[in-house]
Amino acid sequence: MSADLPVPTPVTDEDLLVAALAVRVHVPERWPQGPLCRSERVPYPCRLARWGRATLAAAGVPDEAMGVAR
Repeated sequence: MSADLPVPTPVTDEDLLVAALAVRVHVPERWPQGPLCRSERVPYPCRLARWGRATLAAAGVPDEAMGVAR
């Protein structure tokens, strides 16, 4: 597995927009082999989904605010 992307500090408004998009686009999809990222077809959560969640968490935005379940 590749290393995760670094979370920016401090988190800017632009970082928040990109992170929110990553969390909305890189979502799990059911496949016979297990959940895969809808965008990348790799095991979920993919690097961008993890980065997006970590960036939002660093800014104090809970997952519930995005309307996306873990």
